[in-house]
Amino acid sequence: MSHESRLGEEWFASLEEFDRQIAEAVAAAGCRPCGGPLHQGNYERKPRGGNIAEAGEVFRLRHSLCCGREGCRKRSLPPSLRFIGRRVYLEAVVLLASALARAIETLRLASEVTGVPARTLRRWHSWWTGAFPCSTVWTQLRALFVPPPPSESELPQSLLERAQAALDACERGLDHCFEGCSRDQLHALADAAHASGEDGLARLAASGERARFGDLQPQAGR
Repeated sequence: MSHESRLGEEWFASLEEFDRQIAEAVAAAGCRPCGGPLHQGNYERKPRGGNIAEAGEVFRLRHSLCCGREGCRKRSLPPSLRFIGRRVYLEAVVLLASALARAIETLRLASEVTGVPARTLRRWHSWWTGAFPCSTVWTQLRALFVPPPPSESELPQSLLERAQAALDACERGLDHCFEGCSRDQLHALADAAHASGEDGLARLAASGERARFGDLQPQAGR
């Protein structure tokens, strides 16, 4: 499947639909600290797609929840398949542009191809090879893959290759990568992602849960 077909408007619309369903599932579980009801507190972001995912820039809604119980009112940010932490670029851009920057001969050419400034690509590379492999998110995520896990020295290409292999074997989700994992383990990974600010990476856990438990399915006309 080409990048154009993956990152077109229809593809991002399906991701937005999955984000909505993930938010509904989190809301149904209630507030974790107090058990109170979670209400919508959505807001708009201004994501950048560069030359890779311009179509995704129109899908700005970030699903967010807020506890309705007096004395709590804590916010809950559900995992997202479109956004990665507070980064202004869409998650797909962070993944693909970082991979392309390692594959293309020069950083300048990679910047021209992706539409992402060279200094940003350099910063992302440092994050993938430095901070991310040391993070709690990666420690827990790595343990969920069927051995061997994606190579840390080749991130994010190795992560993308494993995801592609799973998608080739199963049209939806990453169930082969998360074989044998419980729902509690997947939720724990999402919690770790939120705590570290890498909520977008919890998409992997959400995708695995969707494939394994079948509670998140795209709905026509929504």
